[in-house]
Amino acid sequence: MAEDKPQHLNFTVVPDEDPTVPRIYSNFCAIQNSPFDFTLTFCEMLPLGERQVKEAQSTHAVKAPVRARLVIPVQMVPGLIAALQDNFRLYQESFGPTKGPVN
Repeated sequence: MAEDKPQHLNFTVVPDEDPTVPRIYSNFCAIQNSPFDFTLTFCEMLPLGERQVKEAQSTHAVKAPVRARLVIPVQMVPGLIAALQDNFRLYQESFGPTKGPVN
């Protein structure tokens, strides 16, 4: 009788696109970590109104509305960083270097 040997599968995981899942805009990301994971909190920073400016003068902080919060296991972080760097390199090859904020 032949022994059952585990099969080795080689596959790529791809997103199962769903047009009903919203695309969320964010122009600010706060990052925190624990011993187990990294949390990326994506916010939408809008131009400040007079009330927000006055509040920021006393609190020295501006609250930005949270749009999404992602929790990523520590084991995924190196791969995520590598993927971001690779995609950013491809972006710059296609569109040129990005311009930073004007000082």
